[in-house]
Amino acid sequence: MRETRMVHTVFPGETNHYGTLFGGTALAWMDQAAFVAATRHARRKVVTVHSDAVDFKHPVPLGSIVELVARVVEVGRTSMRVAVEMWVEPLEPGREAYLAAEGGFVLVAVDEEGRPVPVPPLEG
Repeated sequence: MRETRMVHTVFPGETNHYGTLFGGTALAWMDQAAFVAATRHARRKVVTVHSDAVDFKHPVPLGSIVELVARVVEVGRTSMRVAVEMWVEPLEPGREAYLAAEGGFVLVAVDEEGRPVPVPPLEG
């Protein structure tokens, strides 16, 4: 199963008054990672049609390095379910990376007119 990894740094304009990442920004980053993973799998235009519950486990502080890991975990005829994890790499020495959020997204491959089209099966 192929992974897509994306890295962001949390800047001041992306945080709330507590100095942590806005939930909406986290969701947007997760959706982008799911989009790239699904696009790589389908090799065509895809659109997000559903997001599962996203669990926010820990806050993401200002200045953190965030790595999103997206994996296509299930494929239907035209749809793909993508699991996304958001990992935080603390800048303080000796602190381990931790899982800050995880969720699932469903994307559908579409043609030029926006009609669903078949996607390849998952390999192995």
